Amino acid sequence: MSAQNASESLFDQMHAFGHQKIVFCNDPDSGLKAIIAIHDTTLGPALGGTRMWAYKTEADALNDVLRLSKSMTYKAAVAGLNLGGGKAVIIGDARKDKSEALLRKFGRFIKNLNGEFITAEDVGTNPRDMEYIRMETQYVMGVPESIGGSGDPSPITALGVFMGIKAAVKELYGNDSIAGRSVMVQGIGHVGENLVRLLRDENAMVYVSDINEERTVQVAKKYGAQAISNNTIFDIEADIYSPCALGATINAQTINKLKYSIIAGSANNQLEDEYEQGRMLLEKGILFAPDYVINAGGVINCYSELMGFSKKRTLQLTENIYEATRNVLKLSKAEKISTIEAANKIAEKRIADIKKVKSTY
Repeated sequence: MSAQNASESLFDQMHAFGHQKIVFCNDPDSGLKAIIAIHDTTLGPALGGTRMWAYKTEADALNDVLRLSKSMTYKAAVAGLNLGGGKAVIIGDARKDKSEALLRKFGRFIKNLNGEFITAEDVGTNPRDMEYIRMETQYVMGVPESIGGSGDPSPITALGVFMGIKAAVKELYGNDSIAGRSVMVQGIGHVGENLVRLLRDENAMVYVSDINEERTVQVAKKYGAQAISNNTIFDIEADIYSPCALGATINAQTINKLKYSIIAGSANNQLEDEYEQGRMLLEKGILFAPDYVINAGGVINCYSELMGFSKKRTLQLTENIYEATRNVLKLSKAEKISTIEAANKIAEKRIADIKKVKSTY
């Protein structure tokens, strides 16, 4: 591919996703290779986590950051926050390639964006990493509580997903009681474990599965859940499938195996192809609570830190995910469109409405 073709296809990709800006960060001294994608800043500065992952190719990293940053725009819009959408990816193995120098250099790149992009933790990064970034820029959220941040957002994210599950249960069964319902939680990291706790507190029957089998057994024992092998999650018959690991577990291969009535989890981009699988789930009568609607707790947590809100206000905003999910499911039913199309419609309307407000300055 010639350099000219490469740049043309890059601008084509930006145009297709509707992005404003892509920043490539390269620093041979620290080994930093990162991409920051700013999707839309109509509602406010672009907020999005930094993911560190050993991508097979740079094209994979670019595709991931474009998808994730767009869904951040929609997530903030549906949650009613005054934030735009962005995302960053650092290419590398978080266990081996991470260093203070690399993270601080990355912080410098964020600083140079003058507040247009604000970051937080994501897959492969943690509050300690955010501290290193904070040494170079103020535009980072999710630093430890001990230095004035909001700390680990996982419990808040899990609460939002729990509210989304309750809203879907209400839509399908007429009441939102979780007691006696069966839930398959796939991926039991910080968010997954907090979700298992909330579900078990309400007497749901919970199956757990994770690529780390030792962790699966440990979490199952701790909360009285049932450990399931990772390759049998689509053989289980349960009310709810809650994917809480990486995305795209709902794809052309898995969709016909599903024996669940509801899909509601914290993983980003659960549908490999939004439009295609969204329609397939609608036709199959499986209720999908769109991921970016119900996993907005992390963003709400960061927004609260940014605005100086109290813990109580953060919890109120997170509990609003129940109503936000209900609105999406009602629109999907009324217009006979997939739930992801309904969510996108609500997000796009808010962005368009605020564009009109801002044009009157």
